[in-house]
Amino acid sequence: MTLQTLTIIKPDDWHLHLRDGEALEAVIGHTARQFARAVVMPNLKPPVTTVALAQAYAARIKQAMVKAGIAAGSFTPLMTLYLTDNTSPDEIVRAKESSGAIAVKLYPAGATTNSDAGATDLLGRCSKVLETMQRVGLPLLVHGEVTDPAADVFDREALFIDRVMIPLRKAFPALRVVFEHLTTKDGVEYVRDAEGPVAATLTPQHMLYNRNSIFQGGVRPHFYCLPILKREVHRQALLDAATSDSPRFFLGTDSAPHSRGLKENSCGCAGCYTALHAMELYATAFDQAGKLDRLEAFASLRGPDFYGLPRNTETVSLHRGSFVIPNELSFGQETIVPLAAGETLGWKFG
Repeated sequence: MTLQTLTIIKPDDWHLHLRDGEALEAVIGHTARQFARAVVMPNLKPPVTTVALAQAYAARIKQAMVKAGIAAGSFTPLMTLYLTDNTSPDEIVRAKESSGAIAVKLYPAGATTNSDAGATDLLGRCSKVLETMQRVGLPLLVHGEVTDPAADVFDREALFIDRVMIPLRKAFPALRVVFEHLTTKDGVEYVRDAEGPVAATLTPQHMLYNRNSIFQGGVRPHFYCLPILKREVHRQALLDAATSDSPRFFLGTDSAPHSRGLKENSCGCAGCYTALHAMELYATAFDQAGKLDRLEAFASLRGPDFYGLPRNTETVSLHRGSFVIPNELSFGQETIVPLAAGETLGWKFG
């Protein structure tokens, strides 16, 4: 008998972009509807580099929740700090002692949106910060791509493993590391087999689509993200990892809102907007794999366990049925196009 309703512990999103101002107000309700908590990325302009800035950003998120009519306490933003060459060990201690930030984010300089201030000398200028993070147990979240202009865009994750992850783990074997938005078979094998506290987040777009989706019928900018979609063999490896018994792979949407105008131009921004329909997308991927029974562990259990946080107690349900993804959504004074706009999914949340 085909399962019609799937009830799971309410999930969390362990990698999310919320932006700020009107953009934040436009998107916060989509995430809060499906997730109890979310790890909020710090790549604003200017970036969130201190506990004070993280606390101020958290206050703006909570103000946006009030405007959106989201009940207090129903959603909790988990803040992060943006790692730069000038981040101090004292700031790490302050983050841990105040609970002002749950992790520190590594953006190699120039890797993605608003990453120009990223670290340029991880094992040199950032070594004392990493030592402190290892000591106090604050995780490092890595955007796992090299920024070498000579490196092929489809090879940048594999090169990052060799050039950054392996030396990093050798130097700081007890540092808790999350390899964000994993996209390759190479990455899956590395995270699965690495020694020490290593995990990875997986996005719905990389689990559902391969790089052909960017070019079907022409260039489709709303399927363009960084790391870019990869070959089918890599997509299948991600799906196999997500539906496996390994506790190292868990949900992180990397939902990244950009206005239609910023996506549809001669040099469009990277990022897929999935906050609206994240759980429908994940359920579709797990259903296609015949592994719906594994969705709760991936979405609701493994993330809290890795971060040492309590699992949520509330439950949510997904129902089998047609969900037509809207062609566009309100986004302040502009609009935003969700991933796979106009397509029909086989699951509905709530």
